[in-house]
Amino acid sequence: MSEIINLRKARKQKQRADKDKESKANRAVHGQARAVRDSVRAAMERHDRYLDGHLRETPPSGDLAKETQDKE
Repeated sequence: MSEIINLRKARKQKQRADKDKESKANRAVHGQARAVRDSVRAAMERHDRYLDGHLRETPPSGDLAKETQDKE
């Protein structure tokens, strides 16, 4: 014998699943909140400036030196 299902409950469960699927798609498309994006971007820029400030300038060596001399 087959199982009896309540159509109202099945319909609501399907609506919930569809809504969840749509919200996952929206989260993927729209990403994070602006405040989070801005703070992450600012932290990355600070980190990049920190690293750039600690670079040691050394004369290029090897094949890279030849390429840079050819361009000048």
